[in-house]
Amino acid sequence: MPEPVFRHLNDDEVPWQQVKTQRNADGTTSSVWEKWLAFSADPQYLSLYARYDPGMIVRRHGHNSPHVLFVISGDVTIGDHQCPAGTHVELPYGAAFGPIRAGDEGAVLFEVMMGDPRSWGDDPAVFQGLLAAHGVEPLPDPPLQFPYWLEDQRANWISEEDSPAPQQPT
Repeated sequence: MPEPVFRHLNDDEVPWQQVKTQRNADGTTSSVWEKWLAFSADPQYLSLYARYDPGMIVRRHGHNSPHVLFVISGDVTIGDHQCPAGTHVELPYGAAFGPIRAGDEGAVLFEVMMGDPRSWGDDPAVFQGLLAAHGVEPLPDPPLQFPYWLEDQRANWISEEDSPAPQQPT
């Protein structure tokens, strides 16, 4: 019989991975850091703990699955929505969000993807506009070192034909 797995978000045995980096207008760098805490291929799900350095910007995107994000500390702006600590964001299958910009103090998030975590729906014009407005230059993604139990598919963008149809507001 399976046993529960207990992890603490700040467990030193689960390393922080630098997943995105940018050069800010003042010459400093900001990054997104993640700890991958749980992954299952059947049924598919992934949970992660993320830390955004101040001012970090991530493009608009969605995942090929339902996705839930909790802002634990700091704040982020997601599209036009200001999201202080305590905000819960639910992204049904087919929903995209962003771009995401961390506030002046950065942000800590907890995320759960319930299904295929591959990304889709990049909107480059919105992302490029936000980068330009803040004088930010995205830098190449750092190499990732996955735990032995994780095969991360988020960087494998799905084809346009397989993307979920955009959802109309109700």
